[in-house]
Amino acid sequence: MNGRYLGYQSVITLAVLAALPGCMQSRVDESRELHTRIEKSEAVVILPKPQVEGAGADEGFMDCVGHGLEGHGDGSIAVRDHQEFLDSTFPWFEPGTAPARPEAVEQLLTKPGLAEKVAASHVRYIVWLDGGTRKTDGGGSIACGAAPGAAGCIGFGWWEKETNYEATIWDLKQAKSAGSVGTDVTGTSAIVGAVVPLPFIARVQGVACDRMSGQLRTFFTGADDADEKAVVRRTATAQ
Repeated sequence: MNGRYLGYQSVITLAVLAALPGCMQSRVDESRELHTRIEKSEAVVILPKPQVEGAGADEGFMDCVGHGLEGHGDGSIAVRDHQEFLDSTFPWFEPGTAPARPEAVEQLLTKPGLAEKVAASHVRYIVWLDGGTRKTDGGGSIACGAAPGAAGCIGFGWWEKETNYEATIWDLKQAKSAGSVGTDVTGTSAIVGAVVPLPFIARVQGVACDRMSGQLRTFFTGADDADEKAVVRRTATAQ
């Protein structure tokens, strides 16, 4: 009886193992308003987009996108540390005082010493990042127990998460919006109770970071910059 039960559990586990790798999807959207082929002497800074309550995008995700955007070799893009930029330009790009529109940057740079500080940083583009991760669905249950000489878990639990981020790009030199890049990733994670709990985690935020930094790199290197006001959409299944 126990052998038959364990065999049944093994079949379930193998079925889940086969199904889970395909349970993550990603979408990338890009909207371009200006030509944005960045020069070697220019830099980018990634900042949390100001919100009515606090700021959008957590620091860890901003750092992840920044590291992915920098890259190495001939295709590297200079990315300034966001906290250093905020400190050097304090308080003008803080959530409570940052301009609401790119057209207001021209007037903002007339503040005493601010234009010189921005010029010293070589920042040409500000990337305002907004978004986060939320649980959208879930179900099942798993129970674990222990007895003299034996312990184990049985059951199946799953949950779905969605990570959604949008980057709005401002060109400080022209005081205009250059465009936007958005990414949306959904993934299903699960824990299978087959004597020992076996977790299968969909790393939706990591995939979103890869997609966002990759598309921003394309945006700033001008790889898809044939025409202004272009709209690019890509949908992919992430393994």
